[in-house]
Amino acid sequence: MIAKRALDLPAKTGSMYPEPFRSRVLPREKRALGDAFGLTTIGVNLTILMPGKESSMRHWHEREDELVYMLEGEVVLITDAGEEVLGPGMVAGFKAGSNNAHHLVNRGESPAKYLEVSNRDAADWGYYPDVDMAYGKDSAGETILVHKDGTPF
Repeated sequence: MIAKRALDLPAKTGSMYPEPFRSRVLPREKRALGDAFGLTTIGVNLTILMPGKESSMRHWHEREDELVYMLEGEVVLITDAGEEVLGPGMVAGFKAGSNNAHHLVNRGESPAKYLEVSNRDAADWGYYPDVDMAYGKDSAGETILVHKDGTPF
């Protein structure tokens, strides 16, 4: 069969973040929907964010557009402009190169479920203005985390 049930796909439950950032996002589940079909130019994650957790550190992308579509639950979207509550059916988007750092926080009592959609750009760098971290790809195409001065974690 070509079609798949999203929740039957394997969940990624780890994080590339080092401590103290890792414990701010975990536990959470991400299912790479596009990977299940071999998609290489768009990424789609079905994410389940647990109560009290953050989707990521506040960040922005140099070369990747991002879109979040809420399915269940409620999160607080935190950007440079402030805070907004997102619930089912709401959508938020972030244009590549716009340095409006953003992330989601689940301040509720139940898990929140949403789709994350982005283009996949091998030359993308992500920047975290609130913490000493940035990420990108090394010469072998592997994701790396670095301090703002460029030294590796």
